[in-house]
Amino acid sequence: VFTITLFLISFALSILFIVSYLYLKISLPSIYKLKHYRPRQTNVVYDINGNIIAFLGTPRRIFVPLNKIPPYVVKAFIAAEDANFYKHKGIDFLSLLRALYKDIIHGKIVQGGSTITQQVVKSLLLTPERTIRRKIKEMFLAWQIEKYLTKNQILTIYLNHIYLGEGAYGVEAAALTYFNKHVWELNLNEAATLAGLPPAPSRFNPIRNMELAIKRRNYVL
Repeated sequence: VFTITLFLISFALSILFIVSYLYLKISLPSIYKLKHYRPRQTNVVYDINGNIIAFLGTPRRIFVPLNKIPPYVVKAFIAAEDANFYKHKGIDFLSLLRALYKDIIHGKIVQGGSTITQQVVKSLLLTPERTIRRKIKEMFLAWQIEKYLTKNQILTIYLNHIYLGEGAYGVEAAALTYFNKHVWELNLNEAATLAGLPPAPSRFNPIRNMELAIKRRNYVL
């Protein structure tokens, strides 16, 4: 009797898993457009001395390929947002458990545990609602994306799409907004400052909250 019961339970769980998998696969948005990522961009207006005087068009985003972004800028974002980026397959279960522990300790959501791949999913494919259902979808899509895109392709999308405060999307627009420099002209401290912005761009804004921005920069470094 025990063996039959165990078999029936296993069979029922298997059916539930298959149905859930098929439902997710059918209901989730397509990741195909990420393969040919072409974001909306803005135009930059300079004065005769090369200083920026205006951005025309929204959102304020200027696409740059990954080979124009210095390695230390890339490493700063990885260190701050997803230290195991090159090791996981879209989901970092250790980070999820660590985030869950901190959320329980504080009695509220203080850390999300999302990988860079999951952040790409959240920004481009799903709504920002904070529900368990959306989190499951986010994880499933992140797992799919890691099979569909290379790590460099994922980083290219992330670094050009992420919101970094002051109306700036992506590292090039943020570098021009905060430091009046192209991203390839940033020094290490400036790169670390930008990398510290994603969790709370307004809070760690170096223009408005220099003290907090420096603390966050030091953490990234």
